[in-house]
Formats: sequence, structure tokens, C-alpha cells
Amino acid sequence: MNLALVHSRARTGVRAPEVRVEVHLGGGLPTMSIVGLPEAAVREAKDRVRAAMQCAQFEFPQRRITVNLAPADLPKGGGRFDLPIALGILAASGQVPLEALGEYEFLGELGLTGELRMVDGVLPAALAAADAGRKLIVPAGNGAEAALASRVEAYTARTLLEVCAMLTTRKALPAATAPASVAVPGADLRDVRGQAHARRALEVAAAGGHHLLLIGPPGCGKSLLASRLPGLLPEASEEEALESAAIASISGRGLDPSAWRSRPFRAPHHTASAVALVGGGAEPRPGEISLAHNGVLFLDELPEWERRALEVLREPLESGVVTVSRAARSAEFPARFQLVAAMNPCPCGWAGDPSARCTCSPDVVRRYRGRVSGPLMDRIDLHVEVPRLPPVELRPDAPEGEPSADVRRRVLHARMLQQTRAGKPNAQLGQAETSATCRLSNTDHALLERAVEQLQLSARSMHRILRVARTVADLADSPHIRTPHLTEAIGYRRMDRAAIAQPA
Repeated sequence: MNLALVHSRARTGVRAPEVRVEVHLGGGLPTMSIVGLPEAAVREAKDRVRAAMQCAQFEFPQRRITVNLAPADLPKGGGRFDLPIALGILAASGQVPLEALGEYEFLGELGLTGELRMVDGVLPAALAAADAGRKLIVPAGNGAEAALASRVEAYTARTLLEVCAMLTTRKALPAATAPASVAVPGADLRDVRGQAHARRALEVAAAGGHHLLLIGPPGCGKSLLASRLPGLLPEASEEEALESAAIASISGRGLDPSAWRSRPFRAPHHTASAVALVGGGAEPRPGEISLAHNGVLFLDELPEWERRALEVLREPLESGVVTVSRAARSAEFPARFQLVAAMNPCPCGWAGDPSARCTCSPDVVRRYRGRVSGPLMDRIDLHVEVPRLPPVELRPDAPEGEPSADVRRRVLHARMLQQTRAGKPNAQLGQAETSATCRLSNTDHALLERAVEQLQLSARSMHRILRVARTVADLADSPHIRTPHLTEAIGYRRMDRAAIAQPA
């Protein structure tokens, strides 16, 4: 037999489309060519494969070898096709049984000694192999990641020789096993002294999945509060955890299989570019907003970020997805994250402080706050002031705050009510769902209309106030939104009030 077919998987965004590696041995001068839109790393596979086969004491056929990676219009990159190409050559030349290849899919880069090296994007490939009903063989270093896809039958190998021995003798390779999931202890909210209003806003944000902006002078505890949010959120479901783990798998930054159930918390520096946030590159890879999918994205020093970098957040905050388009290809990545941002009230940081140390003029303050556009601010549900604490509240013997475990119990109860009612957190309600689940009395409607008129709010802001009010009512275990719930939600539009109050 001069023709062999081996199954493998490419990587396109978070998808893993099937690739059929077809190997043909023909007459003519000994040569080897790889076709099917291979990138440089794939074209170089012929040298790695030749050396690996020879080191494993296999015969490299001295014939015209054509390797076709189908479908031909799908770009292929990386060293993931080394193992299937080598197996295709061995099967086409009769050195391993051809019929043994059909039930497996193969991924792995070959070293010159025949050693199998790790590749990225194994988890999406494992999920796709399970849907196709085939088993998966991966390098030993990728075994823990492949095993996270519990529906797939995955095996590991250390060398090309081990894979060939399995195909020849049908003796099973070691099964891929996932490490025990380790619960990463989160920072506890009890460490936050005082700041009752900010702690309450953090609880509301966690309960409804709302975006949060913390405004206060330097050292008042904004970053401390933001780091406590992941400890208040419900544990990620298996589906959510697999989505986040798949993004980490293809990012090129590595995936820790032992912590895959933990919600991500990303805190990029304010010098990060728009591409670093949204993703990109010649071969599109996910950015920070996708790496924070189903978790928290913390942006400190919000006005110090490049304006273009902040503006790319606007669409993902609404849609929960981001599409990275390049000349050669495009990829869509999920980006359903919870935004927590922090900023100073003015360039010096002390506007509104009782010490009256701020020296910024109203024009300087206006320009500073204007670095964050109105449409982006409109998409943040809660604007919360975090004042400087008096020294007496920071003494070692001062009472601690309420622990995260107690707050989390209330958050979980509110989330349970939301899942029962709409199947999603309140922050993700659509317009029709908001109208159906956030009904107000006539008196409260009039109150909301007065607030919208006085603060000059958009329709988007009004709907966000309703969703926050619904979350406040859920925390109070109230089936209806009452006046105190609505007034609390309106009170969280601090930046809108500040914009109205600023002198011209």
C-alpha cells in the first residue's frame, strides 16, 4: 500500500478543525513535499520526521513522498503534525499496520531523537475528538490537559517508538490522567477594614455579575477590594471551566490543569496595548479580555490607559465575544468577563478629600476624567467612591471586616434566584428580559424617570439601573423591586452625579 490516512487536528481560535494527513509514496527521485497551506514550522517537519524515524531504527523510504494536509484551504501551523506525518509515512511503507490508524487522532511535535514534545491547544482538540468518536494520542506532557475532556479516551506516549509499538502489538498506552483539582485559596474580604459602602457594592457586583468602578485616593484599598471579588463568585461550572481552560490552552502561556476549575483573574498593566487586551498577531491569539472569560478583568489606573485600548472594550462588554480579523484569517474568542476598574478622582488623587490637599483646577479634573469616554463609563453598572480611612480604623486591634465565606453565601443565594428565574445573572439580561423581570410600581417608575432626567442618563444606563436594582432585591430575598432597592441602584451612578455637579 502506497497511501495512508492519519487523523489530526489544527488550531483556529478556540476551535480544533479536523485535518486529514494523507501520505502518498510514488516513483521518481527521493524527495518529500508537504502541501495544504503549511506554514514554516510545518514545512520544516520533513527534517524532524526524517531524523526521528532514523533514530528510532525505522527505514525512511527513498521515494517521492507527498504529504497532503486536508482541507487544503485551512492554514496549518506549529509542530503538532509531526507525529501524524511520521505515522503516515510508516503506514504507507508497510512498517506499521494501516488499519490500526482509523480509530485514533494524533498530536505531537517530534524531536530529532524521536521524543514527543508538548504542543498547545490540546484541550480543544480533545473535546473535538470526543465529538468525532475517536481516541486521542498526545505527548506525555499534554496528558493532564487532554484528560480534562472527560468524554474523550486519551492516551500518552513519550516517543515515536512507543506509538508504533502500540499500533503494532495493540498494547494500550498509558491513559491520560488529570491531576486532582486544587482549590486555590482566594484573598479574604475580612482583610478589608471599614469601607462599608464599597464592600456592599462588591457584594452587589458579585451577586449580579455587574461591572464595577472604584474611585478613590491612592492607598485607600481599591486594588485590595478588587482582588477579593473572585472569592465571592460561585464556582465555575464544568462547561465554564472548560471554556476558560481551552482559551488558556491556545494562548501559548500554558494551562495549569490542577487549577482549571478556578475562575480567572487578570490584571494587566496600564501600559498594555489594544492588541494585548483584545488579542491578535499574524496567527490570532486571545488577549487579556478572553483570558478573563468567565472570570474577572481588573484594570487599575483607568485614565492612564491608552484611549484606543479602552475603546476596544466597548463591544465585548455588550456581546461577550471578540472577533480578531487579519488579512489572512480571522478568529472569534469568547470574552464574557466581569470588569473591575479603579481610578483616582483627579491627577493628584486627592479631589474631595477632607484634608483639602488637592490642587487640581476644575478644568484639570475634567480633562483627567475625560480620558475615559462616556460610552465606556455608560457600560459600567456601579460607580463607587472609596474614601481614605482615618488612621484609627487601620490599627491592628481594629475589628476585622465580614469574611468572604459569609458574603459568598448571600451571593450564591442571589445567583440561585437568578438562575431559576432567567437562567443567567442579572447583568446578562436582554432588554425584553429586563422589562419582564424588573417591573416597578408607578411611584418607583416616576422616581427612576426623575433620576434619568436629572442625571441625563442614556437608555442603556436606565436598563443597567434596573438590573442592579433587581440584584439588590435578590440579595434581600424580595420577589419585587422596592423603593429602597431602586434608590440604592441609582446611588451607584456616582460618576454621572459628578459630571452634573462639575462647574463649567
